[in-house]
Amino acid sequence: MTAVVLYCRPGFEKECGAEIQEKASWNEVYGYLELTKNQGIVYFHLNNSEEGEVLMQRIPLKRLIFTRQWFVTLTDKIDLPDYNRVEAIVESLGKEWQYADLRMETADTNDGKALSKFCRKLAVPLRQALRKEKILTEKHDNEGAVLHALFFSGSEVILGFSLGTNTSPHVMGIPRLKFPNQAPSRSTLKLDEAFLYFIPKDEWETRLTSGLNAVDLGAAPGGWTYQLVRRGMMVTSIDNGPMAESLMETGQVKHRMVDGFKYIPQKQNVHWLVCDMIEKPDRVAKLMAQWLLNGYCKEAMFNLKLPMKGRYAEVVKDLQILKDAFSEYNVKYELFAKHLYYDREEVTVHARLLSPVPIF
Repeated sequence: MTAVVLYCRPGFEKECGAEIQEKASWNEVYGYLELTKNQGIVYFHLNNSEEGEVLMQRIPLKRLIFTRQWFVTLTDKIDLPDYNRVEAIVESLGKEWQYADLRMETADTNDGKALSKFCRKLAVPLRQALRKEKILTEKHDNEGAVLHALFFSGSEVILGFSLGTNTSPHVMGIPRLKFPNQAPSRSTLKLDEAFLYFIPKDEWETRLTSGLNAVDLGAAPGGWTYQLVRRGMMVTSIDNGPMAESLMETGQVKHRMVDGFKYIPQKQNVHWLVCDMIEKPDRVAKLMAQWLLNGYCKEAMFNLKLPMKGRYAEVVKDLQILKDAFSEYNVKYELFAKHLYYDREEVTVHARLLSPVPIF
């Protein structure tokens, strides 16, 4: 039976499964879920095997909050021999289709990480064999299908494909970012990944450039402020706690010891509002809507902290708060949410208005 395989953060399999089942049903595609807790992999087995590609064409991966990467299965689990693994994989694929790229993947678990060395070693001869058989094209084609090989061990693999126009550019949907030694906290990686994920690279020169003004709510000790500073922005950091001296010495940061829910900028020249406050998510969502609709900022990047239970329902509710607020003022907007790799018990949201707020 054909399935859609989805990668998520281990421990969030239920949320990932509930979301794909709901979005699939909206597109009249049905099936059942198979998942194992803390493995970070969800199987959505399709009632109609021909609907896997249909689902990938209709649902943008960017619209799936809890899914990092996905593919449609081409095979069931394949038992590989101790020798001639490459030949066994090539034979299982056949020669009917061509692929633009190959992704060697594992579960995002300790056992999966232990397999990464094996995958790297196997990747070179497998690519060579696939190219020799014309299964893998010589030149990378962003429009072509991507071949996925999900390894469970050195002797067990599932093969599948994703669409080049609707897939993550990263293996397993995980960007590998290096923690900068100058950053005051590891939370800096969350905003770094968010900018990488939500903002197209060809727009960085206008939307992530030096000279822009930014506000960081709940800034201390400055993990998110650091990402703004290193991009050349002037930052007002709001927090009753202390900021890292290294950031204050840049001359790009003004520290205001104020409650983040009470602060209002004096001038309407703020491009970015960022927020990683540990607060109830619905309260944060309402605050972000207020900033955008009042013209206090042009774009907002913020985290919604999730409860222990009902996490998917909570995210849907909080995003609806934003949608309802924007709809009330009849403005066009862009709103995306993702459970990013460097997130933990939170979801990162990007929001901006695409039309001015009407003056009544």
